[in-house]
Amino acid sequence: MDHTNPYSELDSRIVGDLYTSMEAMDNLIVLCDRFGSRFGGTEGERQAAQWMVEKMQGYGLRNVRLEPVPFKAWIRGDARLEVVSPVERNIPCISLPHSPAGELTGRLVDMGDGAPEDFDLRAEEIHGNIVMTTSVVNPKGANRWIHRNEKYGRSLLAGATGFIFVNHYPAYGPATGSIGRNQLAPIPGVAVCYEDGAAIRRLAKQHGQIQFRLTTTDSSQPKTSWNVLGDLPGREEPERSVLVGCHYDGHDISQGAGDPASGVAALLEAARVLASHAPPLRCTVRFALWGVEEIGLLGSQAYAAAHAVDLPTIRFYLNMDAAGARDMRRDLVLNEWPVLEPLFERWREEMAATFEVGQSVNAHSDHYPFFLAGVPTGGIQSAGRSLEGRGYGHTQYDTVDKVDLADMREAAALAARLLLRMAAEEHWPATQRTAGAVQELLDSPAYREEKALQDRLAAHFG
Repeated sequence: MDHTNPYSELDSRIVGDLYTSMEAMDNLIVLCDRFGSRFGGTEGERQAAQWMVEKMQGYGLRNVRLEPVPFKAWIRGDARLEVVSPVERNIPCISLPHSPAGELTGRLVDMGDGAPEDFDLRAEEIHGNIVMTTSVVNPKGANRWIHRNEKYGRSLLAGATGFIFVNHYPAYGPATGSIGRNQLAPIPGVAVCYEDGAAIRRLAKQHGQIQFRLTTTDSSQPKTSWNVLGDLPGREEPERSVLVGCHYDGHDISQGAGDPASGVAALLEAARVLASHAPPLRCTVRFALWGVEEIGLLGSQAYAAAHAVDLPTIRFYLNMDAAGARDMRRDLVLNEWPVLEPLFERWREEMAATFEVGQSVNAHSDHYPFFLAGVPTGGIQSAGRSLEGRGYGHTQYDTVDKVDLADMREAAALAARLLLRMAAEEHWPATQRTAGAVQELLDSPAYREEKALQDRLAAHFG
C-alpha cells in the first residue's frame, strides 16, 4: 500500500508545534477558572466570547468577529422536592435548564432506567403523576443512546406532571441538562444525585406508594449570546469553505472543562498551528465557537439560518464538541456520508494515523443544524460510541483537573491535519443533500423511532 505523504514536512511542523506547546492547557485554564461555566446569558459567557476573539486575532485569523444570537435565557431559581406521604422528607435537588416555575403534587412513578417502550405500556399509571428515571443511556440493552430529552419527552407525552432525573453515577452529584427548546418546558423537571435516588427507592419499597410535592421557581428572559468566527482565507476558491466548530458554553453548575472546553482548546490550537504553518489553501477554513448549545443548539442553528444561502459552499462541517475529553477515542465519525469514507481512509494511511472512520448521526450536538440543511458533516468522537454515559459531564465535577493535555494535543493534531487536507483537496466528492434526501435518511430504520418522537414533541413545544 502506498503510504506517500505529500504533506509530510508540514505535518511534522504542525505536530511538533502542538506537542511542544502548553497553549491548549493554558487556554483551558483561562476558559474554566477565569470565566466559569460560560452558561448562556452570564457575564462569564460574554467575557469568554471577547477573549476568544482576541485569541483568534492573535493567532493571525482574518475577519474575526462576533455574530449575536438572541435567545430566551433560563435563570435558575430554588427548587424543592418533598416526600409528603406516607412520611415526610426533603430530597435535595436542582432544576433542569428550561424547567418552568410551578408547584405540584403527585404520586411517584419509578420508570427505572427509562426504556422507551415502557412509557407507552405504563401511560395510565404515569398520567397526572411524577416520573422518576435514571441517566442510564442504554436501558434494557438499547442499541442507541437514549437521551435525557427523550425520557423527559416520553414522560410528557404520557401525561406526567413532573420529572425527576437521577444520576446513575455514585458520588458525582446531580446531572444537569436542558429539557426545553429555547423556551420554558411544559412541566417542571429536577435532578437528584445517585444516593438520593437510591433513598427514594428505599422509601417506596418500605411504604408502597409515595406522594411528592415539587416546587420550582425558575424563570426566563430575553438575552443575547454570540458565535465567535474567524477565517483562514482560501487562495483559489475563497468563497468555498471547510467549517469547524465547537460550542463554548457549559452548564451553570460546572466549569464544563471536558464538555465542551477541551474541544474549544483543541480547536483554538488547530487554528493557531494552521495559521502559523500552512500555506494558503484552496478554500477557506472557518473556525466557529458556538454559543448556547447546551440549551438547544441555538448558536449553530442561528448561524445555519443566517447563512442559509452560503451553506451549499461548505465542503464539510467538522464538529469538535468535547473532542479533548478524557477516556474517549478520537476517531472521525461521518454523519452517514459513505461517499467520503474512502477519502478519509486514504488520509489515515497517508498520515500514519490510527483513527477509525465511522458512520452515524444524532440530534444532540452542533453538527445537526448543518446535517438537516444537507451539508456534509462529521465529528471527532469515538466511532464505537460508549453507552456508559457522560461520566463527570454535566456535573459540578467536570473541572480542569479531569482533562489531560495529551488528549487535547491529540484532538488538535487530528483536526489540523484533516482540515489541511479537506481545504486543499482539488476534487471534493460530496455535494449538499436535498431536503428530501435528508428526510429519507432520517426515515430509515436506524433513525425512524427518534425522528417520530421529535415530531410528536414539536406540538407540545409549539
